[in-house]
Amino acid sequence: MVSLPTLIRPYTPVDQEPLLHLLRLNTPQYFAPEEEADFVQYLQNELEEYYVVEYQNQVVGCGGLNISKDKRTGYISWDIFHPAYQGKGLGTLLLQHRINRLLDHWAVEHIIVRTSQWVYAFYEKNGFELTEVVKDYWAPGFDLYKMNYAQKI
Repeated sequence: MVSLPTLIRPYTPVDQEPLLHLLRLNTPQYFAPEEEADFVQYLQNELEEYYVVEYQNQVVGCGGLNISKDKRTGYISWDIFHPAYQGKGLGTLLLQHRINRLLDHWAVEHIIVRTSQWVYAFYEKNGFELTEVVKDYWAPGFDLYKMNYAQKI
C-alpha cells in the first residue's frame, strides 16, 4: 500500500497523452492494441466524469464513470494504472471514489463494470459479482466480463 500524498483530480484534455502512455504500458497484457482508438474516442466524446490519479506529482492512473440516461445505473469505465503502481491500493482508492460519487450524486440503483478476464478479480475483491462472459468481445483473447456491484445500494 502507498501512503499519501495521492491526489484524485478531474481529467483535463492535457492529460490525454500521459494517459495514452499508461495505456501503452498496459498493452498487450491488459488491453488489446486496437483499444487505443476506443480510449481516445471515449476521452474526446464519451466521458462524463473521468479522474486522474497522481502520486508524488506523477500521473500513475486514471478511471471514469458514466451514468445511464435514467440516472439509475452507474458505469465504472477505463481503469488504467502504471504497472509499477498496480497492487498498491491506488486502484481501490480510485474505485471507491467513483462508487461514492455515483451513490452520493445520483439516484443510482446499480453499478456495472465491463472488464476482461485479466482484471476481473480486482473488481470481485472490491464487491462486484460476475454476471456475464462474452468470449473475444474486446479483441481476440480479450473476453468481456460484465460485473454488478453486489453491495447494498
